[in-house]
Amino acid sequence: MTVQSEYQLENELIAQLQGLGYATVTIKDERQLLSNLKTQIEHANGLAPLSETEWKQVISFLNTGTVFERAKNLRDQFPVKFDDGSSKHIFFLSDDPSKNVYQVTNQITVDHRDFNGRTSRFDVTLLVNGLPLVQIELKKRGMEIAEAFNQTQRYIREAYWAGQGLFGFIQLFIISNGANTRYYSNGTTGIEFAFPWADVTNKHINEIVDFADAFLNHQHLTDMLTQYMVMLETSKSLMVLRPYQIYAVQKIIVHVQNSEQNGYIWHTTGSGKTLTSFKASQLIMKMPDVEKVLFVVDRNDLDTQTSREFNAFKADSVDSTDSTHTLVKQLDQRHDKLIVTTIQKLNRAISTDRYLEHINYLKDKKVVFIFDECHRSQFGDTHQNIKKFFSNAQMFGFTGTPIFEENSQSKAGLKLTTDYLFNQCLHQYVIVDAIRDRNVLQFQIDYRGKYTAKGMQNNLDYDEDVEGIDTKELYDNPQRLEMIARYIVDTHDTKTKNREFTAMFCVSSVDTLTQYYELFEKVQAEKQQQDEAQGRLFKPLTIATIFSYAANEAVENNDQNGLIQEESIDAPTQIN
Repeated sequence: MTVQSEYQLENELIAQLQGLGYATVTIKDERQLLSNLKTQIEHANGLAPLSETEWKQVISFLNTGTVFERAKNLRDQFPVKFDDGSSKHIFFLSDDPSKNVYQVTNQITVDHRDFNGRTSRFDVTLLVNGLPLVQIELKKRGMEIAEAFNQTQRYIREAYWAGQGLFGFIQLFIISNGANTRYYSNGTTGIEFAFPWADVTNKHINEIVDFADAFLNHQHLTDMLTQYMVMLETSKSLMVLRPYQIYAVQKIIVHVQNSEQNGYIWHTTGSGKTLTSFKASQLIMKMPDVEKVLFVVDRNDLDTQTSREFNAFKADSVDSTDSTHTLVKQLDQRHDKLIVTTIQKLNRAISTDRYLEHINYLKDKKVVFIFDECHRSQFGDTHQNIKKFFSNAQMFGFTGTPIFEENSQSKAGLKLTTDYLFNQCLHQYVIVDAIRDRNVLQFQIDYRGKYTAKGMQNNLDYDEDVEGIDTKELYDNPQRLEMIARYIVDTHDTKTKNREFTAMFCVSSVDTLTQYYELFEKVQAEKQQQDEAQGRLFKPLTIATIFSYAANEAVENNDQNGLIQEESIDAPTQIN
């Protein structure tokens, strides 16, 4: 069996890119790169050849700033003042592929000997309108893909800023050894943030040939560069969305364009739902027939990070005060298309007579709601109040834990499921996908005891045992609780890798919790005595209790207007 060399891999990829519509161009150094850049910018913008004075303006604009600042300049337009006194705004990257020029080149050599005595050659470079926006680094089949990642990191440190620093415009890196292919944004520092591309069912596309077909065609690459990257103002860095985030955004966009129904995205907890909904809000806001986009969170979730990122994208879009008046003022601003608010304030705004004159104009307008966690406060009056007021509203929810019939509650004979509220699931990325992709920590489930499904199968007489049993009496039996406490104390160190991790123990009631607390004290005291008697050092577990006095879900509201209070005090008047 012959091993495909890096040289073969490179040539085959370039041939494939030619088939995808990339023009091959020979560029050996920065001088040729600059010459080609001038020609392609002129071509893309329909300009006559720029004079030296005119070109100097353009290159001075391009040759400034950090990776983040260049990324913003790339998506901006620049006013060129021509020698004849006229002026024109030129673009560097269009979201319409037909307006861009796509080229592929390889083995560009950059001389950075003044910096550290070396020169570097880059494998395959994709140029859009002459700018190097995508860098592909290849390793022969069988080599670790991490080698290619480390090479891009070295180039970032040593080579890309030589000369005019045009390689500071790189937006995306792609690394591959033929069998494994990953992509990541410029500025990524760990290989764990280099993502495989996947299809809509979350199946990875690893082979470079398949990846190139799916990812590097003009339309998709342009979408990646213009729509699915995020400029993070808080850290002045670039971020690129993962495949499942992109599919979710695409499904929402298509749904807004072609349907009046609601929809929801089932993405597991910890998979970046807020970033996905942020990007969806940003793109929907550009649609001319959408009057407003309301990104709705629970008050407790309007954290600093969400506020800062949304405000960075659109100044003053987030009002983190408790004032409903401020929200109404935002809704009344006809040019304000994106608003981030809490569900509590929104409910109060549409349910209070004095606010209605300011927001009545929205009643029959197309308003898109995106709920960051679509079960919070949704099964009470709030959801119905929103539907009643906004007759042309379209709602999208994000959830990591959809509610199906088997785990739903009933209200007035209706099964309150996620499908009931949001019509249909548009995309899903579940815990199994996230564990496979290492986006969340892996976990292990162990069952202990006779009354698990497995235990019942192993016990042939379980029908006799379980029939008519008082389950509370069984589960809260002091003898059973003590056995569980002893099991936890005995196995804690093994399960937590010698206390490298901590643990949370969830129980059924406050009464049971206090019993467990006392049992742990008793069991640990006995164990300490035993160990000391045998000359062993016993290190007791530190055990603390957490009491929640109020339900986590929205409390049922008896107020005749269905209003949610701005603040609620959950603590009881007397504490035992």
